[in-house]
Amino acid sequence: MHPMPISPAASPTDRLALIEQARRAVLEARNPDAGPRLAPWVARSWRRCLQLGLEPRREVTFDPVSSAQAHRALEASQPLLRAAAPVIRSLARAMAHTRYFAILTDAEGVVIDVNGPIDRHDPSVARIARVGVDLSERAVGTTAIGMALTDLQPVWLHRGEHFFDATSIYSCAGAPIWDPDGQCVGMLDLTGVNVAEQPALKHLVSQSARSIENALALARPHHLLLRMNWPGRVLGDDSDGLVGLDADGNITGLNRPAADMLGVAPGSPAGHASLHFAAPVESLFDTAAAHGGALELPLWSGLRLQVLAQLDRNAVSQAVPLKDLETAAIRKAVDDARGNVQEAARALGISRATIYRKLGARSR
Repeated sequence: MHPMPISPAASPTDRLALIEQARRAVLEARNPDAGPRLAPWVARSWRRCLQLGLEPRREVTFDPVSSAQAHRALEASQPLLRAAAPVIRSLARAMAHTRYFAILTDAEGVVIDVNGPIDRHDPSVARIARVGVDLSERAVGTTAIGMALTDLQPVWLHRGEHFFDATSIYSCAGAPIWDPDGQCVGMLDLTGVNVAEQPALKHLVSQSARSIENALALARPHHLLLRMNWPGRVLGDDSDGLVGLDADGNITGLNRPAADMLGVAPGSPAGHASLHFAAPVESLFDTAAAHGGALELPLWSGLRLQVLAQLDRNAVSQAVPLKDLETAAIRKAVDDARGNVQEAARALGISRATIYRKLGARSR
């Protein structure tokens, strides 16, 4: 018979009692098969902490990294900080009366930003809500931060589900944040001290992390933005896949929903758009230039997506002059015809004299 899972739906008193039973079985008796069953991410984290030789009763100091390390973390995280700033500010409204606050870390678990109702007079709050503090699993044991960065999925844990006795006053939700190249660049954490359990924060932190990822994708330089979703879905919200293309159709970055829709594995190069869409990539640029609506496009997998193509404003403002584009097209046609001007003229539907005049004018 399998042990009972510890469900957040249990009454607050029952849940804390079940967590305490699990602590006695796993952390004191070192018998992971006894007592109530932990959430999978908590069980994995406790095992890692024990393998590191950590002891639950050990004092936790919440040490900051060196000033040089903190400076490097902040410098390297500037794109993340810019993308996260408006999202974190909006969290204050959602958590206004809960006494939870937001912590943003880099991929190593070093705090790079904090925001919300932070009571600096409470030592338990002040010692974690500091830029530069190392909140990784190796430093402070089981936390939403360590689990999200290790398991790379949203998590929730309450009070005694933290590894150390000293951290059993915290409750937190966390979610990893992915950049447009499919790399984890940090995580968002929502933490409270001696507060009521709020498992719904796992949903909030997941959505907020996705909003940050979308902001990172939109900030990546691109010539064309593809906003995608499955047919029947309304385009325009955070569930959309976002794909950036350069002027040649190469994918410059994409968010997680887009990677899932196109079947791109995390961290793998996405390549050229033609590797995914079974339709001419040029049509996307033409539709965007004409301010057309969403298209329904086939993928090589046989699936179909609705795709809205939008030219980047900066790319449009810095666009190559029309004459240069015209000349480039003529030169390409001549090159494709291996120097045969008559054949190039026939392919372009213009006269040989026009080709000589255009190329001659641009060469002077």
